[in-house]
Amino acid sequence: MVSIAGPRPIETGTYRARRRGTNRALSNGKVISAVLLDVDGTLVDSNDAHAHAWVSAFAEAGVNVDIDHVRRCIGMGGDKLMPEVSNLHEDDPLGKKIAARRGEIFLKEWIPRLKPQRNADRLLAALKDRGFTLVAASSAKRKELKPLLEIAGGAWLLDDQTSSDDAEESKPEPDIIHAALEKAGVQPGEAIMIGDTPYDVEAASRAGVATIAFRCGGWNDEQLRGAFDIYDGPWDLLARINTSPLAGDGSRPNAKPSAPKRPAATP
Repeated sequence: MVSIAGPRPIETGTYRARRRGTNRALSNGKVISAVLLDVDGTLVDSNDAHAHAWVSAFAEAGVNVDIDHVRRCIGMGGDKLMPEVSNLHEDDPLGKKIAARRGEIFLKEWIPRLKPQRNADRLLAALKDRGFTLVAASSAKRKELKPLLEIAGGAWLLDDQTSSDDAEESKPEPDIIHAALEKAGVQPGEAIMIGDTPYDVEAASRAGVATIAFRCGGWNDEQLRGAFDIYDGPWDLLARINTSPLAGDGSRPNAKPSAPKRPAATP
């Protein structure tokens, strides 16, 4: 994909990274029982694709937008991105047309070309093996979330999922996080979010949930400030899971993560 300038920093919540190299509990002392997972950029390498789909949809409507600006906004919901990069809103007639066309372009032209982030499926399997409830918490539309989770390779390991269709306001508003907490059946202090953008960190923080951030979405540590911990991507967290906030009671210091195995198909 075309290389795009890195996203800009954003003010986030009150959590700060803590790296002590030991098995830790969060500062609230509560046991983490659920993991809320962003999908785009976190489990699937799709952030650039979203940016290109937006730029193409704007261009077809005769609206010129800066691709670097669009890329910096990936991770927000479309309702937030559109007025940020143009003078349009998603509920305007032209805005609705552009948003619908973006979805068509993304599903037809980009979904077939996307790849999972390395070891995304193995990380999901390791988290499930530790007994965590897993809920997707994505700003994607529901019809886009399904193929994205299939690309990630571990959709069958999730207990539930939330999309922008389940929330009145998209990230960085906390609505999607609140919806995911409800589906997980836990309180904010009993969950942790895994995401790759400042908007994930902000949304989770505003919901009272700590975040593990990944750099693989295109943001650096300063831009992800507010995250409890930061890793390169699923492969990095997987390799260090036994010294992470997600080590859990079932951590096995000498165990090697195994490839996830799908359940046998029923006749």
